[in-house]
Amino acid sequence: MSNKKIEHLERIKDAIKNSDLSEEQKSNSFKHIEEWYEEDKAFGTLYEKLSEISPKIESILNELGLI
Repeated sequence: MSNKKIEHLERIKDAIKNSDLSEEQKSNSFKHIEEWYEEDKAFGTLYEKLSEISPKIESILNELGLI
């Protein structure tokens, strides 16, 4: 995951932490953020492995709107 995305997630976490949400809502929000982080990290790993197979993968994923 890029540093820019990590910074965005940290800002979102800070905003949630400082919000008027209940503790349960904050907890659920943090869980979702962690899930998104793991999914994004997994997609990055998949992308790297696919790129090793063929350099055309990037253009295909780009055309599909996935990157």
